[in-house]
Amino acid sequence: MAAFLPTMRVAAILLAAGQGRRFSAQSASPVAKQYLTLGGRPVIRHAADALVPHVQILQPVGDRAALDDALSGLAPDGCAVLAAVPGGETRQASVSAGLEALDRLPADQRPDLVLIHDGARPYVPADVTRAVIDALGTHAGVIPGVPVADTIKRAHDGIITDTVPRTDLYRAQTPQGFRFDLLRDLHRGAAASDATDDAALLETAGHHVAIVAGSEDNIKLTYKEDLVRLERLIGPTLLPRMGLGYDVHAFAENRPLILCGITVPHTRGLAGHSDADVGIHALCDAIYGALAEGDIGRHFPPSQNEWKDADSARFLVHAGERIRARGGMLINADLTLICERPKIGPHAQAMRERLAELLQVGVDRISVKATTSERLGFTGREEGIACTAAVSVLVP
Repeated sequence: MAAFLPTMRVAAILLAAGQGRRFSAQSASPVAKQYLTLGGRPVIRHAADALVPHVQILQPVGDRAALDDALSGLAPDGCAVLAAVPGGETRQASVSAGLEALDRLPADQRPDLVLIHDGARPYVPADVTRAVIDALGTHAGVIPGVPVADTIKRAHDGIITDTVPRTDLYRAQTPQGFRFDLLRDLHRGAAASDATDDAALLETAGHHVAIVAGSEDNIKLTYKEDLVRLERLIGPTLLPRMGLGYDVHAFAENRPLILCGITVPHTRGLAGHSDADVGIHALCDAIYGALAEGDIGRHFPPSQNEWKDADSARFLVHAGERIRARGGMLINADLTLICERPKIGPHAQAMRERLAELLQVGVDRISVKATTSERLGFTGREEGIACTAAVSVLVP
């Protein structure tokens, strides 16, 4: 087989149907880990980019809408990116779905070899993928692995019961490679439901599975700490930027008082073209300033009726999207509301939570506080409310 390997068609099944419960439980993220932003792009997009130089067909498996969005614009030379197919309840069911989708291709387009790769492994060194494909010239199945370096203990109820010899132990990684027809047929058999991975299917059926050198950098995103490591590997150099915002609105009769995204009980509201949320307006200006993208009036001109009485939450959502579109991240935001009344303290926590929600960051990154002007100036005379905002962002 080795002599004909260069002429064989190679496909890759990219798995994205998992929910990543361990990661979600630890990070409280509502977004499946394979769709988290890493270095300005979804995790799974990095995984796809790592695969496509080595294969002629890419078959994504998972939610089609989410995958279409994550893989938008992916049009590699020499590689056909097929429409995503739904996954199954288990990893093996998802692999089966991908195999059957490939088997439905015209006979002259079906692959000879297939790689199975986890969408949560975004950083795959090219030499690992090449080694797997090359080894398929002489083996029915190949996986990359890293030798276990730590001492392994077996424990029960918090007590060590024995030490497991680590000689010849490896940590399995992906992409794992197989002869397409063989893996498809094994998946159609009853044994597929009990296998922990595809290599185990071949092992159970009596086929030899080879192991090639994996990489310590081929990290599967499982815990929050993994995301930090991957950001160091993949993320571009991020530079800090600071932004300052300041806004003022006069009090007005017969309007609700909206501050930092919540309604605050008071006798008067604030005058303005939109809902006059002085806190969000100052924060938006600070973010736009940090990105060198003008001010809130540039993005939402008060001359346009579209924004009359608009919920300022829309403005802050846009500002947060601009940070992410630039491949950046918000480090923190600090707001100071300046007024004699109403008292801000009782509402500060709700304001923090609302701003964090709109910016899609942890509430620990948002500070809201207040001060008075000691009865001096327009705020001292209770003619209006002012707000200052300072933000720090990291941008490539």
